[in-house]
Amino acid sequence: MQRETSADFDRFVLDRSTALLRTAVLLVGDVGHAEDILQTALLRLATRWKSITAPEAFVRQVLVNLARDRWRWARRRVSEEELTNAERVPAGPDPADMVADRDTLRRALAKLPRRQREVVVLRFFADLSVAETAETLRMSEGTVKAHTSRAVARLRELLGEQITEKAHGV
Repeated sequence: MQRETSADFDRFVLDRSTALLRTAVLLVGDVGHAEDILQTALLRLATRWKSITAPEAFVRQVLVNLARDRWRWARRRVSEEELTNAERVPAGPDPADMVADRDTLRRALAKLPRRQREVVVLRFFADLSVAETAETLRMSEGTVKAHTSRAVARLRELLGEQITEKAHGV
């Protein structure tokens, strides 16, 4: 399906930008940087709007790539302090609401290895399937499942009773 109008693009941005921003914040841990990478991703989408058949998947892939670029450039993991200072992004229902303290969740996510963090953010906060997560991260479904299992186990260690079955889907 080919998209022809800028009105369709505007509608997509209005409908999906809050959820995409939340994903970006969880990936990079900083609202300002998340807004920057989302804007870059949406600009890339705008230039290809007529030819992209899955715009949300395209934007998520760009967000992951830009977050990785930031990690490579910084040569360090996102610090706990950056995540602690990240502001809450207004949104609808959010699985993170099941954890009593958002800052605790952000600190726990910061302690995960980059790949595990990406998988958790895409699977449980962007609500992607295993197959969609695998495609976005360019890894096998088995690898997504392995990273998910390890990440959930580590989050259970870090969060104890605060994490619920519903929050991580296991």
